[in-house]
Amino acid sequence: MQAIMETLFDALYLTSVITIGIIMILKGGNNKQFKLFGIMAVVLGVGDSFHLIPRAYALLTTGLENNVAALGIGKFITSITMTIFYVILYYIWRQRYNIKGRKEITFTIYALAIVRIILCFLPQNEWLNHNSPVSWGIYRNIPFAIIGIIIIYIFNSEVKKHGDKNFKFMALAIILSFALYVPVVLWSNVFPLVGVLMIPKTLAYVWIVLMGYNELRLESKKKVI
Repeated sequence: MQAIMETLFDALYLTSVITIGIIMILKGGNNKQFKLFGIMAVVLGVGDSFHLIPRAYALLTTGLENNVAALGIGKFITSITMTIFYVILYYIWRQRYNIKGRKEITFTIYALAIVRIILCFLPQNEWLNHNSPVSWGIYRNIPFAIIGIIIIYIFNSEVKKHGDKNFKFMALAIILSFALYVPVVLWSNVFPLVGVLMIPKTLAYVWIVLMGYNELRLESKKKVI
């Protein structure tokens, strides 16, 4: 039952987020913010598919233990695409609030993203090992978490400054995505049930994407009127 329900959820998630992303790219017109949202959504969906599709296959066939290599490679790719996801979200922030300059923030985001990706490539991660070291799961997620904190702070600041009602929950959605992810990194190897938190974590990412999509719908309605 778990295999079927989880596979159905993942299929719905991947199909929805990639479809929304493509729609935003195609219908975004000259609006760079919508284009970026669309690209971000596609990166999210395609990146996650490298992990979720092998996982679904494993659950429905020979089990997770017999598909360690595919799952490990998938987690590695997803780790990198999630980093790219937040870099794009940073540029959405710049575009939405017409941010000029602030080179120090841009440099910090890029530096942290590069460090995170380099850490992901190091062999000590043991991606192909069923019991990969928790310590390296923590190391590679430190720069990732710092990126998240920066994105949360800058979005929250600009939302308050501009009274941005449409994005008032953006910071909350990002906070939830990290808060639900941390226990998985720390304890999923010891307590597999903690992995269930990946479902609400995934929904937090969908929420982020939907904020952009709802904005596109509102803009489309204004043009029709």
